[in-house]
Amino acid sequence: MSGPAAAPIGFDDFMKVDVRVGQVLSADDFPEARKPAFKLTIDFGPALGVKKSSAQITEHYTRDQLVGRKVAAVVNFPPRQIGPFMSEVLTLGFPDEAGKVVLVGVDREVPVGGRLF
Repeated sequence: MSGPAAAPIGFDDFMKVDVRVGQVLSADDFPEARKPAFKLTIDFGPALGVKKSSAQITEHYTRDQLVGRKVAAVVNFPPRQIGPFMSEVLTLGFPDEAGKVVLVGVDREVPVGGRLF
């Protein structure tokens, strides 16, 4: 899933995308999904609260590995219905060589709810 860079955008356009760090509270199986996925419950701190996300990350992660992990997510997209589940945020990752998702993470301790800049 690589390719040429997207068309240039202005900094104001970048700032419209609200990417925050959250901590996974729970990861549940999502057998109704068309592609293997987990239903994540993620805490984004007092300002944003707890949000739900469907994430196709079953190739590299187990439910136990996800609970307590810090993840990055876009929090200002409209909610999206995925089968019987309403996904409220987009959990972010990069494709590995096989196109399977590897989560974006942080390499130091940061408080939940922090915004990417």
